[in-house]
Amino acid sequence: MAGQRILITGGTGFVGARVASLLASAHPHPSAPRLRLLVHRSRPRLPGTGRVDVHRGTLSDPASLHGLCDGVDTVLHLASQIGGSPEQCRAVNDTGTRALLAEAERAGVTRIVKLGTTAVYRDGRHLGAAEGELAVGPVSPTSVTRLAGEERVLAAGGLVLRPHLVYGAGDMWVVPSMVRFMGVLPHWVDGGRALMSVIGADDLAWVIARLALTSRLPRGEVLHAGRPEPVSGRELFTAAARAVGLLLPDGEVSHAQARVWPGTHDDPQWRRRLSLLTVDHWYDTSRLWRLLGQTPARSFAEDFALGAPWYRSHLAAERRQEAAPVPVPVPVPSVAPLPAAVR
Repeated sequence: MAGQRILITGGTGFVGARVASLLASAHPHPSAPRLRLLVHRSRPRLPGTGRVDVHRGTLSDPASLHGLCDGVDTVLHLASQIGGSPEQCRAVNDTGTRALLAEAERAGVTRIVKLGTTAVYRDGRHLGAAEGELAVGPVSPTSVTRLAGEERVLAAGGLVLRPHLVYGAGDMWVVPSMVRFMGVLPHWVDGGRALMSVIGADDLAWVIARLALTSRLPRGEVLHAGRPEPVSGRELFTAAARAVGLLLPDGEVSHAQARVWPGTHDDPQWRRRLSLLTVDHWYDTSRLWRLLGQTPARSFAEDFALGAPWYRSHLAAERRQEAAPVPVPVPVPSVAPLPAAVR
């Protein structure tokens, strides 16, 4: 769509910053998109600043969103509260989405794309599932409230993208979780045969940017967002281990053995992490790629390797922080008050 104005929430986040950069770096001609970013911290550094304006506000404060969608053609709702208290999650993911949609409706905006997550599905073995085949059943406050926000967008006629595992520079969950996993359980679970849907953050950003510029968006639908073909757990863990310089897992244990592995009983997230990383979570993404008419150019291994320098730097910084001595507070000696004559 030529010359449209695109609103981006979460434009400084892991995926959103990439989307904003892609759209802002379009060649400066009259048909290039103009961007509006919802920010509540520092302004992002973007090319094409003449086509970027900033709206100060936050999803957790509905009053700050007034006028946000005025003059906008497309809303890319990429902001989410990940972790934190249930109240914080609800304020951003559910109530905040409701307030954003109210502004969009007031301004007459009907083109809405929301970045969702497959974590809203009921946990289990997902093997080549197409959109609409799986029951939802989120358990964490993050996923429960993200599903509530997704359902609001779908009811408003918007499009929801659901990726599974997203990797790349800036990833604070997937590879760090895998590294911790291998530190606790240095063996292949069921031979690493589970199939996973994954996508690099750069490719996901490209998908979202392309959708923003597509003249006809699916309305009120969910699309799975992942590479066209799944990767095996063995491929995924091998890529992560090579990226950060770790030894590969050795030997094999069953999923039942892994569930009760020594040292994991105090970790309330162990079984959830075990499921996400070692049980089939493969989603059919063919509808997305047919819509776009193009698939990622790089192989999974080539794409994953691009983030290796960032992962090594990030994990090295984490290790330095963990190894740093904890400062011991120096006790302040109590001083008796001076006698009145001296005062």
